[in-house]
Parts: sequence; structure tokens; C-alpha cells
Amino acid sequence: MSEPSRSLATEARSREDIVLAQANIDTLQDEVRDLELARDRAVASQRLLWRNRRFIFRATAMGILISTLIAFLIPKRFQTTARLMPPDQGSSGMGLAMMAAASGSIGSQAGSSLGSSLGSMAGDLLGLKNSSDLFIGVLQSRTVLDDVINKFDLKKVYWDRRMEDARDDLQKYTTVSADRKSGIITIQVVDKSPTRAADMAAEYINELNFVVTLLNTSSAHRERVFLEDRLIQVKKDLEGAEQDFSHFATKNTALDIPAQGRAMIEAAGTLEGELIAAQTELEGLKQIYADGNVRVRSVQARVDELRRQLEKNLGSKSGQVGAANSQNQQSLYPSMRELPALGVGYADLYRNTKIQEIVFQTLTQQFELAKVQEAKETPSVKVLDSPDVPGKKSFPPRLLIIVLGAMLAIAGSVSWLFGKRTWDETAQEDPQKIFAQEVIHTIRARLPWGETNGSGPGSTTRKVWTPFRRSKEHSDSDV
Repeated sequence: MSEPSRSLATEARSREDIVLAQANIDTLQDEVRDLELARDRAVASQRLLWRNRRFIFRATAMGILISTLIAFLIPKRFQTTARLMPPDQGSSGMGLAMMAAASGSIGSQAGSSLGSSLGSMAGDLLGLKNSSDLFIGVLQSRTVLDDVINKFDLKKVYWDRRMEDARDDLQKYTTVSADRKSGIITIQVVDKSPTRAADMAAEYINELNFVVTLLNTSSAHRERVFLEDRLIQVKKDLEGAEQDFSHFATKNTALDIPAQGRAMIEAAGTLEGELIAAQTELEGLKQIYADGNVRVRSVQARVDELRRQLEKNLGSKSGQVGAANSQNQQSLYPSMRELPALGVGYADLYRNTKIQEIVFQTLTQQFELAKVQEAKETPSVKVLDSPDVPGKKSFPPRLLIIVLGAMLAIAGSVSWLFGKRTWDETAQEDPQKIFAQEVIHTIRARLPWGETNGSGPGSTTRKVWTPFRRSKEHSDSDV
């Protein structure tokens, strides 16, 4: 490259460096100018807040006063808490335990962990949830809510006309939850009256116990109901059989047909032997004495009496029905000829009575066992923490409301000052803002409190806002 070309390239590079340096200087100057403007803006904002400190203080005091009134006008509410133990798992828990035990037999430690995981997986697949969800569902049911509403007349308390609105309000002030790890159920009730809050929580527990017991649909419950109905019918049948048997025994003087038969056979044998002996003695006396002899007549009378007693014991023959009936009417027990006929009816009634007795005893035992099993399977409500009467309010947080009111008043007054400054700075250039100011001044002149006669609402408003206006005028004069 020639010497003139090199000089021209060097001169061009130097010019480019000068242009870049000048641009950097201009950028730095702009940044410095922006920083100075921001600093001046911040100082102006701080000066604005300082000059209007009285206005901010008065606004803060007004905010504290209003928030204090609101905090103390809000009615107090009290919260009570009751905790229930989780219900027994029953057959579901037993099935999971059996599945876990069966799975745990795969191995030692690894097998037990695998078994527990398989048991939990099986429980999830079969839909076996935590039984605490059952209690939560019952507590949130319409039956329980309506019972609580009607008992404490909550429609009047909540100022509701319809039952649906009262249920919504009650659910809003009631929280029912369960710990997923321990299964403990927590019932929280909020109310204006601490005593009523505790009573409502207790009523939740009582109604839960009643509904769970009433709607128990376990197999033991169904078995107990069936046995109870069956026992009532069997008892009626047993009473009827006993009455029939008693009427039959009373009518026929049949206390115990087999025993009576044996006794009458023995008595008939004894009479038959005595009759034969008396007849032998009579034949011997007739050979010695005449028929009119005293001894002969005495033995003859004894033979006749023994024959009469034997006929009475054995009963009448077909030709002697009338005499036998007249004798049986005077006899205390049935005759031997009547025992076979009476034995059939007696055996049938006796057998029926015994069958009913055995059935009744068996059903009674099963009924008692079913009641015990039902008591085991019925989810019982076990109270861990009873609801107590709260002594401290849970709402409203008055200190928090007052602090928030003060902070909102400070933020509102500062925003008002900054917004007013921005409005004043741009009001002279924006025709819309000028028109808006004219409309506002016209409306103020026509309003009742815009009058200047010193009476009416306008005078009171001016008295209230006079300190704020003076503060504003003071700040404007300082500016």
C-alpha cells in the first residue's frame, strides 16, 4: 500500500474514534441528567410529603378512628373445637391386615415391606378409603345439618327465611376436617355465643352417633334384625303350642301319658293279683261255710270291690260305654283303655312344644351373639376432646384492623398528594382536565353543602375539612 493510502485510512479511523467518543460523552451526559432529574424528583416528593405532614397525620388519625369504630362494631365470634378418634376399620381393616399378612409371608424383611405395600395398593384398588371420611360425610349431610338448625333455631340466628340459606350459613361457620396421618376428626364451630358454639359442637357429635347407629348396614346388623323378627314369631308359636298343650292336659287330665300308663299297668297288676287271691280265699270258704256266713259275705264283698276297681282302671268294653263314661266323669285320671287314644294327641302337642322351645333357645343364643357382633362392627364415636365454652374471641382481629386502617389512610393520603400534584402540573395543558374542573366547580356550587351562608351540611363539611384546606394552602404557598 502506498503512503497516501495509509494516511487516508489512519485519518478515517481517527474520525470514527472521535465520533464514538462524542457519542459516549453524550450518553453519559444524558444519564447524569436523568439521575439529577430523578434526584430532584425524589427531593421534591420528600419535600411535598414533609410540607403536608399535618394532612397525612390528620388522615392517619381519621383512618385509625374509622378502623377502630369498625373493629368494635363488628360482632365478636367465638370458636370451639372438638376432636374425635378415628372409627374402627372393621371388616375392611381386617381384610387389609389379612392381605398384608399373606403378602408378608413372601420373605423376611423384604417380604414384610413388600406385603405392606401390596396391602396398601390393594386397599387403593378396592376403594377402601380412610373410614374417617365416613364420619365427615355424615357430619356434612343434610340430616345432621337440619337437626342442628332446628334444635338451635339457626334460621332466626342467621336471619334466613329458607332452609337452604341456613344450611349454607351453618356450613360457612362450621369446619370439619380429618388428619390424613392419624385419622383424628376435628370439628370447629364459630358462633356469636360461646355457649351456643359449644352446644352446637356437642349436638354434631350426638347426631353423628345417632345417625351412624341408625343407618348401620353391616352383615351383623342385618342378621340381628332378622333374628329379632324371627324371635317374635317363634315366641308367638311357642306360646300357642304351650296353650294348646295345657288345654289338652287340663281337659283330659293327661299330665304325663307314658308315666301314667306305667303307673296304671302296675296298679292293674296289683289289683289283679289281689282279686285272684280273694277269689281263691272265697272258693275255700264256700266249701266250708254256707253262703250266708259272715266270713263268706265279707270276702265276697272284697272280691266285688276289687273287680270294680279293676274294671274302673282298665276302662269299659264296647258294651259298657255308658257305665264307663259315668265312671270316668267321677274319676280324676283317664282309664287305661283311653291312654292309647290320648297318647297320640299328647305326643303331637308335646313334640311341637319341645320343638318350639328348642328353636326359641337356639334363636335367642344367636340373637345375643349377633348383638355382640353388631356392637363390634358398628363404628363408635369416641370423643378425644369434648367441646368447651371458649373464653376468648376468635374474630374480629381488632388490632390488625386498626393497623390496616392506619396503613390504608397513610397510603391513601400520600397517593392523593401525588395524584393532586400530577393533576395540577398537567391541568393547564390538557383541555379535558380543564373541562372536568369546570364541571366539578359547577356541581359543587349547586350542591346543598356548596352554599356559603354558614348553615346546613355545608358548614359542617367546611369545619371538618378546614384543617386539610389550610394545610394545602400552606403547602402551595411554600411551593
